[in-house]
Amino acid sequence: MNRMDALLIIDVQNDFIPGGSLPVPGGEEIIPVINSLMDRFDLVLATQDWHPQDHMSFASNHKGKKPFEQIVHQGLDQILWPDHCVQGSSGAAFHSKLKTNAVEAIIRKGMDSDIDSYSGFYDNGHKKSTGLTGYLKEKGSPVLYCCGLAADVCVYFTIKDALKEGFKVKLIADATRALDEEKFAEMAEELKGLGMESVLSGSL
Repeated sequence: MNRMDALLIIDVQNDFIPGGSLPVPGGEEIIPVINSLMDRFDLVLATQDWHPQDHMSFASNHKGKKPFEQIVHQGLDQILWPDHCVQGSSGAAFHSKLKTNAVEAIIRKGMDSDIDSYSGFYDNGHKKSTGLTGYLKEKGSPVLYCCGLAADVCVYFTIKDALKEGFKVKLIADATRALDEEKFAEMAEELKGLGMESVLSGSL
């Protein structure tokens, strides 16, 4: 690895691991893979979903609505989720087996109760930046190696924004899992068309 490579760990939090409120099948399986990669990168970053309890994406905050129903909010299609990653809760914490000592910066997202934020770069309306673009440019615009959860939601939107921001992006395919693997297979092809490369951890 050279200094221009960064590992971006996306939302490896208790609520997204089996046993959490919004589990990604096999989510726990990627943790040893991610841990084994950290010392190969000079820069390791992590994103963290960090929602207030009254977040508009929670089905519990919409009378008569159930998780995974869809609504339109502020002109955007919105999936209603089970309550997850509530600020300060154990579900919002990084999984205890994830080694976080090497993480230089944690980018929190989803803190605005009135709009969802899947990407580590912007909210879903692209109105507010998390500052991640500027941070990475200050670090010399490293190649971003992305991993984490869930592949078909936060990983997908983070990679899409990273490509739009002009970064070279590689997905570590065996260090991510999706809520819907078939859906993500289509998404991955879309991302490859936008310039993403898919790699395996063993090649790094």
